[in-house]
Amino acid sequence: MNYTDMENNNQFMPFKRGNYVLMLVGILILIVGFVIMSMDSEPHGFGFLGITLGPIVVMAGFIFEIFAILYNPKKETQA
Repeated sequence: MNYTDMENNNQFMPFKRGNYVLMLVGILILIVGFVIMSMDSEPHGFGFLGITLGPIVVMAGFIFEIFAILYNPKKETQA
């Protein structure tokens, strides 16, 4: 398999490498949000971390995931 075969094969892939990297970053943001929610010291998580900050970070993670899926890197033009 040479480079042109790989290049032709990549054009049928729904996501590029950049999409996968952004998706991993989004998953890490989601994990951080859930960890923040679990760190709340109030009973049943009713403090600032469990009700305000954690859910905001989790929502940011989901929005970032949507961006990662829809992101379409510009194709490089060959001179």
